[in-house]
Amino acid sequence: MTKPAESTALPAHARILIVRLSAIGDVLHVTSVVHNLRRLAPDAELTWLASPPASSLLENNPDIDRLLVWDRRTIDVAGAHLDLRTCWRELQKARALLAPYTFDIALDLQGLFLTGILTRLSGAKRRIGIHERHEGNPLFMTEMAPDIPDPHKIHRYYTALAPLGFGAETFVPGPVLELPKALDNFAETFWHAHGIDTTRPILMCCVRTTWPDKNWPPAYFGEALRALPEHVQIVFSGAKNDAPFIVEAQSVLARPALSIAGETSLTELAALLESAALLFTGDTGPLYIAEAVGTPTLSLWGPTMPEIYGPLTKGHIFLRSPYECTACCKTHCKRKNNGCMNALKPEVAADALQQFFAH
Repeated sequence: MTKPAESTALPAHARILIVRLSAIGDVLHVTSVVHNLRRLAPDAELTWLASPPASSLLENNPDIDRLLVWDRRTIDVAGAHLDLRTCWRELQKARALLAPYTFDIALDLQGLFLTGILTRLSGAKRRIGIHERHEGNPLFMTEMAPDIPDPHKIHRYYTALAPLGFGAETFVPGPVLELPKALDNFAETFWHAHGIDTTRPILMCCVRTTWPDKNWPPAYFGEALRALPEHVQIVFSGAKNDAPFIVEAQSVLARPALSIAGETSLTELAALLESAALLFTGDTGPLYIAEAVGTPTLSLWGPTMPEIYGPLTKGHIFLRSPYECTACCKTHCKRKNNGCMNALKPEVAADALQQFFAH
């Protein structure tokens, strides 16, 4: 049975496993927690178990001693099809990945049944869980972090450090994303090859998210961007599958705008965002990559809330839907019309964009 959290001082040279497999935004949220853990326990040995593609954002993280990469996507597909043989095989791969290392403490900062299993496979005697989704996760924990009224994910993840003796008063916000030296000149070279003038402001725009309900109509992006002054260069980013939606936004925009959908890795996208004046986006991974590299953002919110997910650092503008049933945190709208995002009109974003570039 899971015990309530007890404040136990962290032993010297503690070997700690952090389990946060995905997604991009949440992994970057957890980098803030791990950065604080490194600051408060400089002699600890920190290992992070993560899954692609988000794991690529941790490859140069200065706060961890070791990154272990285990691809959860295969087991996710197998689980959806009740393919137990494949699930067992993938868990054995995870066990083999963890086996060479000894852990005193495991922090499960995802709170899933799957991550609970992985935390147990680590062999750590102390396994600390958070008050999040659960899904049977407490069955694998020896302790649970305290619940708190604060809804923000980063603050809730940070509660996992409370049983180690670190309270909320020790927290310093800010995600960590260290890019490899090989990307030092990537943005300049990339922009030059694509005809972008780096002496003029670059507005990057992400028109799609992974949740259907968080998507703003592509035509709205085009309308919102249409009134921008000509010297502002517009670049649409995204996955290869986002291309048709970008084309729709471009057709409404009716001015030259570059699309780089599918052309970059996550770290390359980070390097490009670092050189941009602003990112205009919904609540999706690039929003948090932009925050991590210090780029201002203008983001659109409907079924999710910035009080739960949004950047905690300065320089970010949140546009909220006026719809009466926002912040449901559902991936599919119960009314089947994506009403809350549709209710956020392009004129509101156009005004915010013009104000930003006027300054």
